[in-house]
Amino acid sequence: MAGGTLYLVATPIGNLGDVTFRAIEVLRAVPLIAAEDTRITRRLLARYHIGTRLTSYHARSGPGRAAELLAHLRSGSDLALVTDAGTPAVSDPGMEIVTAWAVEGGRVEAIPGASAVLAAIAVSGIAGPRWAFEGFLPRAGRERRERLERVAADERGSVIFEAPGRTRRTLEDLAAACGPERPAAVCRELTKLHEQVVRGSLADLVTACADGSIPERGEVVIVVGWHAGAARPGRGAAAGGGRVVETGPDAAATAALAEVEALVTGGMGRSEAARRVAATSGIPRRRLYRVDAGR
Repeated sequence: MAGGTLYLVATPIGNLGDVTFRAIEVLRAVPLIAAEDTRITRRLLARYHIGTRLTSYHARSGPGRAAELLAHLRSGSDLALVTDAGTPAVSDPGMEIVTAWAVEGGRVEAIPGASAVLAAIAVSGIAGPRWAFEGFLPRAGRERRERLERVAADERGSVIFEAPGRTRRTLEDLAAACGPERPAAVCRELTKLHEQVVRGSLADLVTACADGSIPERGEVVIVVGWHAGAARPGRGAAAGGGRVVETGPDAAATAALAEVEALVTGGMGRSEAARRVAATSGIPRRRLYRVDAGR
């Protein structure tokens, strides 16, 4: 069909210097930018001397605004969609208009850029070779409990977005579901002046929130470390929860060795894999390093 292109433009998650050259070119070239918060977007546009017209489009925009933007695209005019930080439609507004325009056969193009998810995965060092993005957890009730159980049962790492005032409670719930010794990291204010990354067990991170070592302000990403011994459906998950509790030294050593082998398979050196797993499991590094350990 004839029509304009809908550009999904990733914007910096903190440091305005992280915008891409291509993003700047698109924001200058389109006749209209739909922004989650025009005040925040104006700061970015001012930094790079971009004078493109702005309109608002956010989670509380009524259906009339979406209809206006779709009409704009149908007329043959391009549109750039931006959020306050990161990529539109990823835990941010945009999914509805993307879906509607794609259903009509319109062209949708992503302009990639800074990502809080990928930044947290990289800097935490604990997500493992495979991981799942959970976004924001439900705030309460059965839906929250079930999501926490799925995180606990998933042997992959998990990435969770959270508001600063709710970080401690979410860490407490994760510790209860996944076990207090599960490795995790709180990544706060990524790419900003006061960036902070705190790694440790879930119990350690709860304590850090309680004593103020992790301040209750700023944007927060929680990474729950991967765990080869996590429960899977049909593998004897504990009653009332998603975590298998390993008991006895042989079971603990077997689980730790499995974690080492999975890290090595993912490309990590055996010495580094043994060191990491030893730090979280308490099994001596020498035993985990031996290829025939436990056999």
